[in-house]
Order: sequence, then structure tokens, then C-alpha cells
Amino acid sequence: MYQPKRIPSNQFVPIRNLKYHVLVWGDPAPGKVPLVMVHGWMDVAASYQFVVDAFAHDHYVIAPDWRGYGLTETPDTDNYWLPDYLADLDFLLDHYSPDAPVHLVGHSMGGNVAMQYAGSRPERVSKLVNLEGFGMAVTRPSMAPKRYAKWMDELKAFHRGEMELKPYGSVDGVASRLMKTNKRLGRDKADWLARQWAREDSDGKWRILGDAAHKITNAQLYRVDEVLEIYKAITAATLAVEASDDSLAQWWQGKFTLDDYHERLRSVPNVRIAKIEDAGHMLHHDQPEQLARLVEEFLASP
Repeated sequence: MYQPKRIPSNQFVPIRNLKYHVLVWGDPAPGKVPLVMVHGWMDVAASYQFVVDAFAHDHYVIAPDWRGYGLTETPDTDNYWLPDYLADLDFLLDHYSPDAPVHLVGHSMGGNVAMQYAGSRPERVSKLVNLEGFGMAVTRPSMAPKRYAKWMDELKAFHRGEMELKPYGSVDGVASRLMKTNKRLGRDKADWLARQWAREDSDGKWRILGDAAHKITNAQLYRVDEVLEIYKAITAATLAVEASDDSLAQWWQGKFTLDDYHERLRSVPNVRIAKIEDAGHMLHHDQPEQLARLVEEFLASP
């Protein structure tokens, strides 16, 4: 099984009436900019362990489990909204770096949060790295009635217990599930990740550390015009990192493409695009050494 080289401390921080779990690698020091790394949908902060181990230098890394994930408390709610993640991140930075901007890295959903946060609070982000945080396909106002109806139907299904996450009979089952989803993930990393991604319950079942309510469709449409205005407000130098596998082609079948995403990125004042070879959407698992080198070179650049 994978053996981490850099061991984080486990911290619990009060954020908006929740006890937030945060992994912290390294120590604060004069001149050392905090590196805040936020994870994606149905993931956990420990997912960044491979990248942290691959860094050539010691960084002060702060990685939270989002609300309803990992060891962070699950709020008393039955659905989740993107603005809550922005506010949670804002409170997190108040705790760890109240007087100075941070470097911010986000993967997938976390990449979307990081981009929107950096445009909403530009003074708080020094450099920004977006790992496959593409956003969503264009929506039209005419979609709203069916979207709200779908949201309400899924809420009812959730309360009937029909959206529960599948339990696994053993930690090996969790590891196999991770490997099935990501063909590049080796058994050693999968065995280690499974123990961060799930916990054994009192009935002997291994359950994913994610609230099933995260599966419920967002009631509001994705408004690209608003997102582009936020992108325009980003002042941080931005690195948009993509995997060599085209996840958008797999997910959207032409409804939202890499060309569409690149066109949106043109609204970001200072951005460059980089690619990680031989990697899929979980590029921080597939090629942590490539990614660590790319991030460190970007952070060290003027």
C-alpha cells in the first residue's frame, strides 16, 4: 500500500456552524504563501497527498474537506449550493490567512469554486490553478421549469432513501471501485485512497464519506454570462490545467467541448493553459509528479 512521505496534521475549524476538517502539510513561515488546495465532487482533501509528496519543496498546504464530505460535518440540509462553497472558502481563509493572499488550487468542482472565488474576492488570491474545473454547458431560460421540477423530484427521492450511496462489504471493494472508475489508478494508491474516501460503519460496511444529497441536481440554471463576468474580475495569474484525456467529450457528447471551455477562459485577464500527458480527469492521482512540477514552476514564476 502507498506510504505517504509528508504526513499532514488533522485540524478542525469552526466554519459557518460546521466543524470543518482540514489537512495541513508544513508550517507557516515568513515569506511562505499558503497553498490552499480544494477537492472536487465526491472526493476528499486527502486526494492531494500524492501531489504534496511529489513537490520538490516544502509548502504550507491547507486542504479542507468540503461540507458534507470526508470528516467535515454534514449540514442539516437536503441539497447543496455553489455559493455555500464560496462562503466556506472565505471563512477558511479568514482563519488561516486573514491578512495576506494565498495561492489557490482547485480540482473539478473545486476548480469551479476557485475560479468564482478568485473573481469575487480578487484581492485574496495571488495565483490560481484550475485543474479541470470546466464549468457546465450553456443553459437557456426555457429549461427552468423542467429543472425545478427535476430538483423537487430528486428531493423526494432523497427523502425516500432512494439516492443513498452504495455501501461496500470491505475496504478492498472500495479500492476496486476506485480502480474501476480510474483505469490508471494502481492497487497501491487505491488501497490507500479507499481508507481516506470511506470508513467502516458499525455494521461492518464501508461507506463513502460523502452526503448522498450532493447527487441532487442544482435547481438553478448555470448562467454562463454571469460566470464570464466573474472571470473578467480575476486578477491572479491563472494556470488552467487539462488532462490528455478529453473528459468533456465523454461527459457532454458535443454539448460542451474543450473549444467552448477555452473560449470562456479568454475572459480571464492573465491565463495560460497546460496539459498533463497520460492522464484522465483525476490527473492528481494519475500523474502527481507531472502536476507537482507544473504547479511549482507556475508558483515560482514572476
